[in-house]
Amino acid sequence: MSIGYGLMDPKDLPDDVDALKALLIASRQETNTVKAEVARAAALASATEALIAHQKLVIEKLKRELHGSRSERSKKLIDQMELELEEMEATARQDELAAEMAAKKANTTFVPGYRRAKPVRKPFPEHLPRERVVVPPPTACTCCGSDKLVKLGEDVTETLEVIPRQWKVIQTVREKFSCRACEKISQPPAPFHVIARGHSGPNLLAMVLASKFEMHQPLNRQSERYAREGIDLPLSTLADEVGACAAVLAPIADLIRDHVFRGARIHGDDTPVPLLAKGKTITAHLWAYVRDDKPFGGSDPPAAVYYFSRDRKGEHPQRHLASYTGILQADAFGGFNPLYKPERKPAPITEAACWAHGRRHLFVLADIASNARSKKPLVISPIAFETVKKIDVIFDHERLINRRSAEQRLAYRQQHIAPLVEDLETWMRSERAKLSRHADLAKAIDYMLDRWPAFTRFLQDGRICLSNNAAERAMRGVALGRKAWLFAGSERGGERAAVMYTLIQTAKLNHVDPQAWLAHVLTHIAEQPINRIEELLPWNWRKLTADAVAA
Repeated sequence: MSIGYGLMDPKDLPDDVDALKALLIASRQETNTVKAEVARAAALASATEALIAHQKLVIEKLKRELHGSRSERSKKLIDQMELELEEMEATARQDELAAEMAAKKANTTFVPGYRRAKPVRKPFPEHLPRERVVVPPPTACTCCGSDKLVKLGEDVTETLEVIPRQWKVIQTVREKFSCRACEKISQPPAPFHVIARGHSGPNLLAMVLASKFEMHQPLNRQSERYAREGIDLPLSTLADEVGACAAVLAPIADLIRDHVFRGARIHGDDTPVPLLAKGKTITAHLWAYVRDDKPFGGSDPPAAVYYFSRDRKGEHPQRHLASYTGILQADAFGGFNPLYKPERKPAPITEAACWAHGRRHLFVLADIASNARSKKPLVISPIAFETVKKIDVIFDHERLINRRSAEQRLAYRQQHIAPLVEDLETWMRSERAKLSRHADLAKAIDYMLDRWPAFTRFLQDGRICLSNNAAERAMRGVALGRKAWLFAGSERGGERAAVMYTLIQTAKLNHVDPQAWLAHVLTHIAEQPINRIEELLPWNWRKLTADAVAA
């Protein structure tokens, strides 16, 4: 029963400090209980949706077996439904774990209203080698302290693990001992497992995550590949593990996000991602923000954070960057404009335009090589060609000061690049006056001239780069992956992918093998103190690994 602390009149509050403390503790307990109930309801809804999707998939497969292969469309429908089921299974597992964690925080018992039916686990194949890891037995009775222990037996927990293309089952043995003095049984506690009641080791989980989000292999294809190797890992099992890992790894992604937005300058970009919606796909978007201080000699490690949204409305980047007040290097997307307004709170973001974007519009009109290959040759614009040549000279100078300090870059730019930029502006304004406003070349020139203060801001700040290529490189993997996974199965699936892209891309920016790092994090995150969780970040792990190798 709620006692409604939030509705109490301040006059009714007790003056005694101890009474106030007790009231605060009770209020927090009530809040945790409510959060646990909300999480339980979300887990129940996700499990129900997964059940419905599973039943629909079974019905469709039975129809196909009954009536035969009627058309290629029905096969595609089944593939589409399998992807939907994958996303729902992962979402249900993620919500279940979140509900269990909320119930634990509220000191209540998590009792789901419906427990999803999962495939019966089969014994691991006998041909797999076994490696016995014996937990050190107790040397004295945990009850009375006597050393008169007699072994009664042992409990063996089998975990499927993979060592690069070699499968094995690790048997974790916990021996039981009986005390002859008090007849109590002593046994070491069960070791930590990445997923409660799970049977996949951290290296196997890391391989599944890296294959799905780095190599862009959907879980159904992974399941088929493992089956060819004699390992039965159904789609639903893999989806469960992906959802659980996303929940476990979320704190690391949060740390990376905070690190990115502490940067003095970040890069921003987005790319379209097809999203499944009622039998068709709509165009959703994946947003990336990259922090990379190396071009101006910064010592902080690079990192990238991703967000998923159903559309491309400006409210999304405005929400992502709500508390950011540094420099944003991005294209001319209108959704960013409110961030640059002087009256913005807490402070306006400084806009820095991308010269690569501006050059690209002109290069299309001056690309001789592509024009020669075209079946319908277009007229090469000599003005565009000359403008591109002038911009390329600026880029040549910029390469000479890459990775120098911000002060050195600024001094070089003011001495050598500023005159080139001034000459370019004079040239573009002179040639623009001769063109019709409807000409393609005029539009390409206006793209830069209309935003000239943002394009020339790099001449006043050595931290600003000439291009937004850092964000575009962060999107390259997603663009390539779309050809493999075709579309996102749900919004929750897109959000989960954004978390995993954050982890994997940040690892790659720091020259860390994502799979090896994820395996390390999944192994140690449970035992890592909350005030030392930063040690699991990829740049800290790389330093730790390098020190270990040196030692």
